[in-house]
Amino acid sequence: MSISDLFKPLELLHGPAMRSRFMLAPLTNQQSEFDGTASEFDLDWIAQLSQGGYGLIQTCATTVEAGGIAFARQLGIHSDEHLPGLTKMAATIREGGGLSAVQLHHAGHRANPLLGGVPAPASSRTLPGIKALRTEEVERIRDSFIAAAKRAELAGFNGVAVHGAFGWILSEFMSPHLNDRTDKYGGSIENRARLTIEVIEGIRRECGPDFQIGWRLSVERYGLQLEELREITADILNRELIDYLDLALWDSAQIVREGAFQGQSMLGIFTELPRRRVRVGTAGKIMSAQRVGQLMDEGCDFVLIGRAGILQRDFPLQVEKNHEYDSPKLPVTAGYLRKGGLSERFINHMRGWPSFVVPGSI
Repeated sequence: MSISDLFKPLELLHGPAMRSRFMLAPLTNQQSEFDGTASEFDLDWIAQLSQGGYGLIQTCATTVEAGGIAFARQLGIHSDEHLPGLTKMAATIREGGGLSAVQLHHAGHRANPLLGGVPAPASSRTLPGIKALRTEEVERIRDSFIAAAKRAELAGFNGVAVHGAFGWILSEFMSPHLNDRTDKYGGSIENRARLTIEVIEGIRRECGPDFQIGWRLSVERYGLQLEELREITADILNRELIDYLDLALWDSAQIVREGAFQGQSMLGIFTELPRRRVRVGTAGKIMSAQRVGQLMDEGCDFVLIGRAGILQRDFPLQVEKNHEYDSPKLPVTAGYLRKGGLSERFINHMRGWPSFVVPGSI
């Protein structure tokens, strides 16, 4: 695909089309207020991104329950008190010409008690002294995802992205290592995927016909089984339960190291699946115009920009202007990020990422 083709509209199953093939990845930034309401820094960050040429902008991971919090200053959507700030964020993205989505998140067994989180494991073996969620508690969390999606719609977002990656609760339930349940949410892969499916189906049922649903999937660590996840993904794509699949790879070029697909491209294992009208994209070290073009040629419908978007808020426009564009080399100084418009809260968060900010830089 030529670089110019990246700026052609991409139709989605529901609602309006993306104006380009660039989606902003959901980026944790720890700059909201302690109660989860959007801060002035959240609004400024979104305002910068809204002018960057993205086809769709996702928020950071946003809590569907107060007890599901993982990070300090995490954005929330578990209360109507969060609606004013979220409404401003959605309006800003809309005015900039892009589509918008709230990433719905619950930390599961990784909820942080120091922040008011209530660890919610699928298994009683995961955390010492903490029992597995009862069936009715799983159903309550499912309903909290659906209620949060309805708030996102009320706030004016085009859709939601369901966080099913990195060992958070939906990913946790998928894992045979972290889920040894004997109720309807455990056992077979169909049962372990039930919570994810019920969340997605509930959102589709409760929200309007143009409301868009994305699903973020990771396939590494936490005992996840690639073959199982591919099977579930194939079913979700075939049934057109979502508008887009977001493959959260640490590296979009990675190769499968073991198992039935050893030696194959991790991305290719999913892009080769029949997808009907569902769109498929990936994240993972996408730092240049050249890499974006390669991924489109490898079967992606869109790409998700993360670190490159932190370094340069208008990464898509940089690519449009310069078909050889490459992101600044990491690490960068805190001063570079500050000059680019990042808040001190965001910069402090990025200091915790390996090799992103020069240690000790001011």
